[in-house]
Amino acid sequence: MNCIIIDDEKMARVIIKTLCNQIESLNILEEFSNAIDAIKYLIDVKVDLIFLDIHMPGFTGVDFIKALKSPPKIIFTTSDPKFALEAFEYDFIVDYLLKPIELSRFKVAIERAEKKEVSKETLPEKKSTNKDIENDFYVNIDRRLIKIDVPSIYLVEAKGDYIKIKTEDKDYIVHSTLKKVEEKLPDSLFLKIHRSYIINIKKIIDIEDNSVLIKKDVIPVSRSKRPMLMKRLDLL
Repeated sequence: MNCIIIDDEKMARVIIKTLCNQIESLNILEEFSNAIDAIKYLIDVKVDLIFLDIHMPGFTGVDFIKALKSPPKIIFTTSDPKFALEAFEYDFIVDYLLKPIELSRFKVAIERAEKKEVSKETLPEKKSTNKDIENDFYVNIDRRLIKIDVPSIYLVEAKGDYIKIKTEDKDYIVHSTLKKVEEKLPDSLFLKIHRSYIINIKKIIDIEDNSVLIKKDVIPVSRSKRPMLMKRLDLL
């Protein structure tokens, strides 16, 4: 089985890798100190098994599994037993190993992984509102109705009682709410990633930790929105 290790502690990764090297059927492809880099890796590489720590700064193991569309088999590795029941709510969770991990217990987990048949059903997503994709809409600015080309919008920012709509050609300040604008934007292109920001996911240049880069704007991503954003990566 092709595997990856995700754990923010280097020593923990070394220990798991050492244990894996004692199991002939395991092939470690890569190891990661954070879940974000692992998600990017999994866009292009298929793996059979993931050893996943739960407690990691910024983006936890639970956030990670919620961000995957078709998760492979996963073995949790953690020093905290309180998530055990929650973990087994998912069909693809094979086992739950408490640190420090002993070889005998590790072998049991691998045997379970080899026998486990995982459903090909993906994790449930928030249902789309199926808004029709419109090429433009109008905003009221200084008693004028100005047409804005929807695909040209790359960022919408809430600023008090106003919103700023940033497009490829010009910025617009409109007396409105973020919610009203969100209702007009197609779900296939736009995603609200923070209480104050909506972004065009096609315009993302880079994603790092708790922020995205669009044009020259660095936009924060709220923790609750990160799994959904990462799940949309394969649409880019």
